[in-house]
Amino acid sequence: MKGLLRLVLLMWVLPGVAQTPDAWLASLPQAKDYVQHRSSSYDRTGGNGDAREIAPGAMLTLLDTDGPGEITHIWFTIASDDPNHLKALVLRMYWDGEATPSVETPVGDFFGLGLGTYYQYESAPLSVGSAKALNCFLPMPFQKHARITVTNEGAVKTNSFYFNIDYRAYAKPLPGDLLYFHAQYRQAAPAAGWTRDWKVQWEPGVGDRRNLNGEGNYVWMEATGRGHFVGVTMSVLQNQDQWWGEGDDMFFVDGEKLPSINGTGSEDYFLGAWGFSNGSFAYQQYGAPVKGDESAGSRTSVYRFHLDSPITFTKSLRATIEHGHANHRSDNFFSVAYWYQSEPHAAFPALPPLELRIPKLFAVGGPGNSK
Repeated sequence: MKGLLRLVLLMWVLPGVAQTPDAWLASLPQAKDYVQHRSSSYDRTGGNGDAREIAPGAMLTLLDTDGPGEITHIWFTIASDDPNHLKALVLRMYWDGEATPSVETPVGDFFGLGLGTYYQYESAPLSVGSAKALNCFLPMPFQKHARITVTNEGAVKTNSFYFNIDYRAYAKPLPGDLLYFHAQYRQAAPAAGWTRDWKVQWEPGVGDRRNLNGEGNYVWMEATGRGHFVGVTMSVLQNQDQWWGEGDDMFFVDGEKLPSINGTGSEDYFLGAWGFSNGSFAYQQYGAPVKGDESAGSRTSVYRFHLDSPITFTKSLRATIEHGHANHRSDNFFSVAYWYQSEPHAAFPALPPLELRIPKLFAVGGPGNSK
């Protein structure tokens, strides 16, 4: 009983922690100290034209509101004749008047659709429902102001962009130690493997190569300041045959030269095993909702969230994973990392142009690929 009472009090004092079904249920009897709001694409005339068009090159503002407040849910659905619209539409979020966004990612990648196509899955923070319904439940507090935009970087008009953004407005400032939500897109197309001259990944000279310091790893994110890493979604388009996921995850905390968190393999980090050999799966904190075979042209999408125990840092964090054992493979990686931190944040890498974000095969050599 004392534990339940403490949970209820914690949720009452700290907005942003009541984002699990158990916490939601436990907090229902507690009086709320916020006013619920929604920013929506609904038809202002009272008709049924509830979507917005986004012309090529145009930006649509989804939310522009003063704080203190907290976004608790985001829902999008899109109708477009552009087959690459999930890569062409770019989502950006700005907190408290900052000049550079704390979130910058193609819309599809933000919701785990890193290969530019739709599929249904459910996790605790992110889900895609029937049909093509994009949902995010990650809490996003702000003290003074929040602004969310979507920009169409493609050459085709987005016919219908529907959105609902639910947020709480508070009368009093939020606790000073609340951190700001961040999400960063990265890609390596292709990731540059150190060798083309291999037939099987366990052969001498490949399987016995050492990588202790993460040199050449694929980078999910780099941050400076105080914060904690909460997860990553990642998609892989294989340029080469055989299993892509023999790479270890490595986390470098507060300037470490060697990682204090070092994993045992890609499928292990995403909490599967043995190459996801039983096929696709999707659970609350981890999954591989898309699982291809082990051949060039194969596509896989995975996710892992650290909701039970985020990875903390006080000065900096560098989150990485190998592409193949000791980075011998040259597949295509697309990812979004999610974390919370104090502001200001470090500069994000420049978003690659649209033509480079669209998944395609590359001639990298190696098994199943011409040189």
